[in-house]
Amino acid sequence: MNIQSDITLGSADILRILAALPHRYPFLMVDKIVDIDGDRRAVGVKNVSANEPHFQGHFPDNPVMPGVLILEGMAQTAGTICLLNREADGPPSLVYFMTVDKAKFRKPVVPGDVLEYHMTQMTKRRNMWWFRGEAKVDGQIVAEAEVGAMIAQDAQGQARK
Repeated sequence: MNIQSDITLGSADILRILAALPHRYPFLMVDKIVDIDGDRRAVGVKNVSANEPHFQGHFPDNPVMPGVLILEGMAQTAGTICLLNREADGPPSLVYFMTVDKAKFRKPVVPGDVLEYHMTQMTKRRNMWWFRGEAKVDGQIVAEAEVGAMIAQDAQGQARK
């Protein structure tokens, strides 16, 4: 039984995210996570900066954050809360992005934007979670998708440490 599932964790700063996820710059797409409610919901925050490497080629004269990186930020937010929810069991080392469905992009995300990933758990089965996400800038939806994540297992079926 996981005691963490019934308490609100609150927030995760960058150090807590780095301890949970293997991602590092330039591929870490979330700076902090707030409003964490167990593994049920959370809001990831990404401060979009003009000096990020993807803007050199996407597009130099009209920088737009690639949609796939917005989806990755959604998955990283969801994966982090899954891992944090399992801390009492000893955190596993990996969470994998499994699926993406119903992705839609509504408005470009550009340098200077504060991107919020609003993630809500749809279902959970053993070591797998599915979330509905809405990416927002200034309260407006800029992208949405359903994503799935899985905690890595070793050969004996134990969560990796």
